[in-house]
Amino acid sequence: MSPVTGEARWQAAELGREALAYADTLHNLARYLTRNATDAEDLVQETYTRALRAAAQFTPGTNLKAWLFRILRNTFISLYRRQRRDPTVGGLDTVNPSQHDAPDGGWLRGDLELEHLRTVVGEEIERALMSLSEEARTVVLLDLEGLSEHEVASVVGCPVGTVKSRLSRARMALRHQLADYGKTRTPGPTAPCSTKPSS
Repeated sequence: MSPVTGEARWQAAELGREALAYADTLHNLARYLTRNATDAEDLVQETYTRALRAAAQFTPGTNLKAWLFRILRNTFISLYRRQRRDPTVGGLDTVNPSQHDAPDGGWLRGDLELEHLRTVVGEEIERALMSLSEEARTVVLLDLEGLSEHEVASVVGCPVGTVKSRLSRARMALRHQLADYGKTRTPGPTAPCSTKPSS
């Protein structure tokens, strides 16, 4: 029991066991934020490190998934700001940060439903999603993870109305980008038309 609040708090080991269930979903969001598989793994690792250090701050019975997403997003923003101020990042011997990893499917680790969806709809949806701003991509991905608008607002640190606006604009942009998706896909085999005149 916490002497200040009287509420039960988790220890780092207990939080770690529970938090491991969200490794794949955290990695998916990290992959979309960083646009790089290696950076995504580093971001998830740093997220878990920070979560374990702050285990006493988590209240059991609240949404652990949303709490972890918030840590991941805040960590991403902190690392991004630090890299922008660091003059050694992007030197002559580094990879061009504008180049993205080739889609290898590894970031879908073990999630059969997402893997099946990706197979069915192709890479067009992923390209459309990656073309969104970081804020728009984040709210769409958190929405797809099943978080409510209030939970998403808590994760991204903005009012619920802003989340609704971002989500609406992101969905509209995706609809616009994917409007021709069905038209450009090659149709499957169809039954031949009958040329016999009707009597």
